[in-house]
Amino acid sequence: MVIRTPPAWGWEQFGAGLRSTGTAKAEAYWEHADSAAPASVRRITLRDLGEALARGFDDLGAYRIDVLFLCVIYPLVGLLLTRLAFGYEMLPLVFPLASGFALIGPFAAVGLYEMSRRREMGQQPRWTHAFQVLRSPALGRILALGLGLTLLFVFWLLIAQSIYQATLGPRASESVAQFVHDVLLTPSGWVLTAIGIGVGFLFALFVFSISVVAFPMLLDRNVPLDTAVLTSIRAVAANPVVMAVWGVIIVVGLIVGSLPALLGLVVVMPVLGHATWHLYRRLVAH
Repeated sequence: MVIRTPPAWGWEQFGAGLRSTGTAKAEAYWEHADSAAPASVRRITLRDLGEALARGFDDLGAYRIDVLFLCVIYPLVGLLLTRLAFGYEMLPLVFPLASGFALIGPFAAVGLYEMSRRREMGQQPRWTHAFQVLRSPALGRILALGLGLTLLFVFWLLIAQSIYQATLGPRASESVAQFVHDVLLTPSGWVLTAIGIGVGFLFALFVFSISVVAFPMLLDRNVPLDTAVLTSIRAVAANPVVMAVWGVIIVVGLIVGSLPALLGLVVVMPVLGHATWHLYRRLVAH
């Protein structure tokens, strides 16, 4: 028996996952390849949110350390971006960068949706299931929507920088302490905070509405991109209170997961990702 180091084992598993990718035929990937009929949106309750979260934790337990190994990439990327932004000239973008992760989160969690989908189908849990997204006949549509969210993320950073320039800028703060003081204890800082939170909320609401159901639906059904996006909007509109609570849960989870040093996202990200899949199952009739 050969004893391998964790990096060697991880690389072997990663390679096995990539070798299993390729474009699958619609009839092989979906149970109902011709499921282009309009989806029926259900009304759900807060109890459904609790059950979706419970199923998310259950999926996390089923995938054990494998899913944690996969999701550690998210906090590492976050740490890298934060470090790059921590020059005093870039200091105003630290918060927009951290909060902007929520804009690309639905796209980043696609592999988690696929894991839950395959476990639901009765397959033995393996973290390499995340790479099966690359076999989806809807991969082009998934990437197109993901590109749209990425562009929104970049646009949000540009808007955030413009807000800073119009309030506390254009000169950069001389230190972190000075920046915190200016934001919290000056009228210009209060204006920056109010406008930034307001504009950020609009970005988050838009992304949440178009993507919370769209990505899981593209994995689950052979539907056009516009159908998936419109179904997502309909689901949010039909359940405004419940979906608002879900949005708050996501925000609070990401805040808690960011402490300390974003490492909590190793647990928060997979739970929210798996739970989103199960919430989709409750929102959209099979």
